Amino acid sequence: MIDGLHFIERHAYGNSVIHRMDARVKLLVALTAIIAIVALPYSTMVVSLGAVLFTLFLALWTFSGLSPLVYIKRVVFILPFGFFLIFFQIFFTNRYYDTFHPLASLPFGITIYAESVEFALILLVKFLVSISFIILLSSTTRMQDMLDASRRLGLPAEFTLTLGMMIRYLFVFAEMIGRIRSALASRCFDPFDRRLPYRYRLQQLGYAIGMIFVRSYEQGERTYTSMLCRGYGSDVHAPVPKTPLSVGEISFLAGAMIFIVGSTVVFYL
Repeated sequence: MIDGLHFIERHAYGNSVIHRMDARVKLLVALTAIIAIVALPYSTMVVSLGAVLFTLFLALWTFSGLSPLVYIKRVVFILPFGFFLIFFQIFFTNRYYDTFHPLASLPFGITIYAESVEFALILLVKFLVSISFIILLSSTTRMQDMLDASRRLGLPAEFTLTLGMMIRYLFVFAEMIGRIRSALASRCFDPFDRRLPYRYRLQQLGYAIGMIFVRSYEQGERTYTSMLCRGYGSDVHAPVPKTPLSVGEISFLAGAMIFIVGSTVVFYL
């Protein structure tokens, strides 16, 4: 688990043109692309706009110098979470169509409709484009840089503080879970071993989960006490210095925004 977390952050320390770009530019471009593809009404023009935005993503990914395998691995990891929801859409009617034409009839009264398949395809395009820009942002931008960019863009300091604490201790708890799993394995306990009684396996897993919650609470108490000792208060936040964007970054941001918004308006009209 901890190796997977480090894998997410490792590629953000590259030295390409996209990596060196200000995090505010990448964050705004990614958000604009996601809002554009999500806000477009459900119709076949989503596929066309998705192809245009995915072309933009491919161009940015190429300039980042990252291997296509990095993108494929992350998509394969994320895709199952949305694929099943998208796949089941082909079995139901939805409010975006007035008439439905059956494609196939299955047992138990299940019918696959052509309009439902089209709707599932539109959802898949929206999902892939959104996930692709999120992967691009996370693969080329460090987590701390994204937090600083959010502060500079006007996100309240309380939000960035909470997100920063979550990111900082995510790795700590991942290591803690790894130690607990190693301790269970050293005692020859395998939760998937069917030779052990089912109730016993649930009991041991319950103990492990309870231990994680207790340690999380204790870690939170220690962290909060340490912050109070260092002068933390409701009106005390880490300063984020203002850094102006370069001419190249402003030009790229303006061009990307015009391209995304212009493409969306053209397909919408």
